[in-house]
Amino acid sequence: MSDQPIVFEEWNTSDGARIAVARLNTPRNLNSLSMEMIRLLKPQLERWAEDTSVRAVWLEAEGEKAFCAGGDIVSLYRSMTESGKLSEGEQFFTEEYELDYLIHTFPKPIVCWGNGIVMGGGIGLMVGASHRVVTENSKLAMPEVSIGLYPDIGAGWFLNRMPMRTGLFLGLTGARMNAADALFVDMADRFISHDLKAQVIEGLKAATWQNGDSHNVVSGVLKQFEQQSAEALPESPVRKHFDEIQQATDAGSVEQVVAQLQELGSRDDWLGKAVKGVAKASPTALALTWRHYHRSKLDGLKQVLDNELVLSKNCLKKGEFAEGIRALLIDKDMQPRWRYASLAEMDSQWVDEFFSLNAG
Repeated sequence: MSDQPIVFEEWNTSDGARIAVARLNTPRNLNSLSMEMIRLLKPQLERWAEDTSVRAVWLEAEGEKAFCAGGDIVSLYRSMTESGKLSEGEQFFTEEYELDYLIHTFPKPIVCWGNGIVMGGGIGLMVGASHRVVTENSKLAMPEVSIGLYPDIGAGWFLNRMPMRTGLFLGLTGARMNAADALFVDMADRFISHDLKAQVIEGLKAATWQNGDSHNVVSGVLKQFEQQSAEALPESPVRKHFDEIQQATDAGSVEQVVAQLQELGSRDDWLGKAVKGVAKASPTALALTWRHYHRSKLDGLKQVLDNELVLSKNCLKKGEFAEGIRALLIDKDMQPRWRYASLAEMDSQWVDEFFSLNAG
């Protein structure tokens, strides 16, 4: 196996076209997204966009456990806590969001094989792809509130495009989704059994590309294998509990919604487990998620990412994010000392500062 964090290759098709391949290649850390990976992938995608012989891009990951478990937040922790390193974290978010926007706007099909864990920055890579495949092993989540952050990577845009307030629920709770959930909330396009992956690849190589629309070629191949996988598709808990999710998120303030979510926590079903994280989440992060979600409703993707860059840079500076990473991943004491112990105690000016270009 190559020691490069991303492996690039190209597959020849039967009619002389090429399919470009990018494979995340750090399975030992669940293919967490690092600055090095971003700086390799973005220029390579730009080259493939210009190469007329490349008809599509295939994005996957080494290993069976994860496509990408999120950003390399241990490195971000160092940038927040070591003197003079803050700019490294700011650069990470800047370049990550540029990469995410490139994927969303890429002129050719990108097939993302989202097998295993897909979280945080991994969702940023996957959600903008034109053809997003999930498998029976897919586990998606945006658990940022548990580490004092908020769902970023364009989430202010795509959470608002989910059915009713489902996106708000997923952002506040960090609830885990399966493949059927991902299809229901439009974070994925196709469900295909993971053991059919090699056949999907062979189907793409054997397809006729030269005279057809590349997006249609990809869709045709994926549809064929999705039909073969139909019996393996699990039930969607998000769809099953949809009405209760809407009821729990129906309130005019984050305090009310969080209280309503916590009332569900005594249940022993999927919904009860899904809301348990709210009790331990950073109150600041919950407030940021609420405000960012609501203020992004009418914004386009580019505007949302620009706003998220301001928010994320302030999260690097203001301590809550660093404390969340410390408690969960550095010291692992699972006892984060949040700036405010509850939403009721929080100073609204503290939240305002995160949205300011000039925050200290």
